[in-house]
Amino acid sequence: MTQITASRPVPPNPGSVCWENLEQFARLKIQEFLQGLLEEEVTALLGRERCQRQGSEAPGAGEWPEGEEPATPPAYRNGHGKPRRVSTTSGTVTVRRPRVRGLTERFESRILPLFVRRTGEVGALLPELYLHGLSAGDFGCPLGAWRCGGCWGKGRRSRPVRSPG
Repeated sequence: MTQITASRPVPPNPGSVCWENLEQFARLKIQEFLQGLLEEEVTALLGRERCQRQGSEAPGAGEWPEGEEPATPPAYRNGHGKPRRVSTTSGTVTVRRPRVRGLTERFESRILPLFVRRTGEVGALLPELYLHGLSAGDFGCPLGAWRCGGCWGKGRRSRPVRSPG
């Protein structure tokens, strides 16, 4: 049986990080950090680590006398969802949300809610870039405004072109 995993870039060796692959290394570390936060959230919800049995703190715990059942049904991890691309101000990273089964209500992550594909900062930046000419192809000024002193005027491409004759 083959297992399908999310394709991700080959991590550079920390000793070989240089200016050319610094962006890739930083994006990979952000991806690992976000995936770790999602796993910690599920661990806190379930009250146990991955692959640890429920109530395994003491010997014999988790075993109920005959005829008795636990007050709540045991919740458990059930792998990961499909890879999701999340846009942050540092770039786009791919993560896989952990799945949880056996809960009375649907598990929704507070770190990565359902149907959210970009952070609030990226969401606020897109309309601003659109208003300042990104839709007209004026890439020079909106993306380099911090270099040119705040010039947000329209570029040459958005102005009508007249023939000299």
